[in-house]
Amino acid sequence: MPVYLDCSATTPLDPAVREIVLHYLDVDFGNAGSRTHSHGARAKQAVERAREQVASAVKCKREEVFFTSGATESDNLAILGLAAFGEKAGRRHIISTAIEHKAVLEPLAHLSTRGFEVDLIPPDEGGWIDPSLVAARLRPDTLLVSVMHVNNETGVLQAIPEIADAMAMSDAYLHVDAAQGFGKEPDFLTNPRVDLISISGHKLYAPKGVGALVARRRRFDRPPIEPLAYGGGQERGLRPGTVPVFLIAALGAAAELAEKNGQIRRQICEAIRRDALNALEPLGIQFNGDQSRCLPHILNFSVPGVDSEAVMVAVKDLVSISNGSACTSAEYKPSHVLSAMGLSAERISGALRVSWCHLTKGADWGELAGRVGRLSQ
Repeated sequence: MPVYLDCSATTPLDPAVREIVLHYLDVDFGNAGSRTHSHGARAKQAVERAREQVASAVKCKREEVFFTSGATESDNLAILGLAAFGEKAGRRHIISTAIEHKAVLEPLAHLSTRGFEVDLIPPDEGGWIDPSLVAARLRPDTLLVSVMHVNNETGVLQAIPEIADAMAMSDAYLHVDAAQGFGKEPDFLTNPRVDLISISGHKLYAPKGVGALVARRRRFDRPPIEPLAYGGGQERGLRPGTVPVFLIAALGAAAELAEKNGQIRRQICEAIRRDALNALEPLGIQFNGDQSRCLPHILNFSVPGVDSEAVMVAVKDLVSISNGSACTSAEYKPSHVLSAMGLSAERISGALRVSWCHLTKGADWGELAGRVGRLSQ
């Protein structure tokens, strides 16, 4: 089997998290909504413990955590759920960025058809959003600012604390899509001015199909989000449906492990990055993304004269890598992120994203560099 180097698309399941999954599938499989017996009570306890574990990771209150099917649903709930309030209050201006995930850009595009004005800020050539540009666009009728935590293609960490500070006197809500960074760069998400945080389980060594939305209260008021679906009243009416206890318990365990082991995981990722760069830099690679702002587990680069599709064919028996987001790579379209950064068409067509984690073992970086190098000859 090739070595898996596409952890930005999805992570492997942590062995400790796998044990949690199996326990709540095989042993405590009760419905958390069943109040008349011990099976339901234990399931309910597992859900509430997971809520506390996720809340601890971002220093919020447990009642501010709402479980969803993943970051895409959380993004939609945060953005579309505010629309009715924005219409009633006459606040139809939204600020976001041109490098957001499609799970943010597409709901925003939908709101633009409903009369909302969506202002997308371009990044600099390094893939970074200048917080002063966000501050300059704030208006009295701004409803929402949505800026991602870590870009899923370049690994660039955005200036969330500075943006939060710039919004101190604004009534606008701040939403952060933290799918790539939750549990990996936690300090940026603990700022109480960050109103809404989208979280994904399968980017954090938990299974696919679970996530969370953090909706922090301002003083005593939760952000005025309306549900996108109705029926059952689960998750305090914001996200109805029978809760998947085994998935939620897994997300909670993953969040706790990330908080406990974050530093050692980062050190492992930094060591892997050094090995990768030692092998690849002699090829004259072009980094796509400001390396001083990147998290250590994502590397996006181009090799002059080499097409990314050719590389992936040449190394498919060696490593599993990608040339962009898993949500869009099947379309064979140029990356909207790299395009927004103003990179040339040739550089974009050659861009490769390599991403790993603390569980990654056995990558032969020298062989990978050798195969890529032969394509450039």
